[in-house]
Amino acid sequence: MQRFSHVKSAAVLGIDAYILNVECHIQGGSLPKFITVGLPEGAVKESKERVLAAIKNLGFRIPGNKIVINLAPADIKKDGSSLDLPIALGILKSAGFINEGLIDNYVILGELSLDGKIRPVKGALPISVSVKKHKHIKGIILPKANAREAAITGELEIVGVEHIRDAVNFLNKTITIEQTKVNTDELFQQSSTYLQDFMDVKGQENVKRALEVAAAGGHNVLMIGPPGSGKTMMAKRLPTILPKLTLGEALETTKIHSVAGILPENEGIIAHRPYRAPHHTISDAALVGGGRIPKPGEVSLSHHGVLFLDELPEFKKNVLEVLRQPLENGTVTIARAQMSLTYPASFLLIAAMNPCPCGYATDPRNECTCSSSQIQKYMAKISGPLLDRIDIHIEVPAVNLNDLGSKKTGEPSSIIRERVQQAREIQSQRFITYENIYANAHMESKLIAKFCRLDHQSAELLKQAMERLGLSARAYDRILKVSRTIADLEHSPNIEMRHLSEAIQYRSLDRKMWL
Repeated sequence: MQRFSHVKSAAVLGIDAYILNVECHIQGGSLPKFITVGLPEGAVKESKERVLAAIKNLGFRIPGNKIVINLAPADIKKDGSSLDLPIALGILKSAGFINEGLIDNYVILGELSLDGKIRPVKGALPISVSVKKHKHIKGIILPKANAREAAITGELEIVGVEHIRDAVNFLNKTITIEQTKVNTDELFQQSSTYLQDFMDVKGQENVKRALEVAAAGGHNVLMIGPPGSGKTMMAKRLPTILPKLTLGEALETTKIHSVAGILPENEGIIAHRPYRAPHHTISDAALVGGGRIPKPGEVSLSHHGVLFLDELPEFKKNVLEVLRQPLENGTVTIARAQMSLTYPASFLLIAAMNPCPCGYATDPRNECTCSSSQIQKYMAKISGPLLDRIDIHIEVPAVNLNDLGSKKTGEPSSIIRERVQQAREIQSQRFITYENIYANAHMESKLIAKFCRLDHQSAELLKQAMERLGLSARAYDRILKVSRTIADLEHSPNIEMRHLSEAIQYRSLDRKMWL
């Protein structure tokens, strides 16, 4: 007795997916065997016990002792538990328990429990995006918990199932299952609200202005100030003034979170800017991504959002240095012996630190207990190349007691966001013919020369500032880009002296704190 079948499934590689075939061959033999070939890894190898237990608890008896499963294409490693359900259905199809025809129209994925229940899997959205390109495939059968996520792409028939029995009965046409459909506009409306608001921040008008400039141009920020001055509070509220995610940005962000397995169940799509704040004990692999089969790290999880590094000098130096590539290129490439993957990592970096080990060097109400050598050693933990990649350095003073006790609320995030959105629209029109350039912070040297021209008086001011502050060529470019953003906030076609002066002010801490 020999029986063969194949079932379509899919697997994720990076943040993209590819279609694979699960081929099943059953034959008789003297000893029971279950063999999986096609470069299975970890959870795929262990699927044997889950699949056989689920089939047995379903009440089916498989004829023959030897089962061979081939995962094609066979030259790509397969990992994860999403192949449990297609393997089980392939065996049942080979054994004659599933009718021919309907199963060929669907890509199938899902993790099985021993009693046949179907658990959610990672990567449903990138798989749905990939399947949509194959016009001959009707839809996807997958865990019900992943159905809303997969339905975001539209057009495909999304069948969410909770038990393997439901999948078998659906494929045999003994039951009907309602397709999962989502209203993208409604999802955006439900998911794009924030609990925080800048109106909660008392005082600190200069810092809020700097963060508005950062949001308008996509510039990285370093805040330096004593404990309790509001650095973390303001960083948490920065996503509330960033432009709203477009559908394309939301899909790309959701794909990354889906692959990482951290997409909230039944949420479907991430409609708000991500905010990630890893602890300073994080490793370099956790920050940029890693693993035997590379997975996205914090820099990718904060793609199109904010990465907040609190207590910056407490991070290990090698961890901070790996930020250079993603800050410069907007991507991170993780190379391993088996493969090399590139993940998107275009984020807005917000870093915060104290001015000294005790934290009170700039606080007039508390005495600093640190020696000059201790302060110098503390500040030296931040390398010059990393500082160069941070556009705005802003001192955050201790909160004025009068501001703290005032009942007056600050400007709400919604008003600030309107100004930021208008500035971003100016930049969108400016860079409409340039690929992958969406904000002033992304400009390369040629674009800076074209869009950040200075008159003679402004050029002389910048030259004097560079000499007095001892700034690098990279800092020179950053000042020009920040100046362009400040001008955009005022709807000014040209960079004027006041715009340049404000931008230079955001680099003055280079000399005060580090030299």
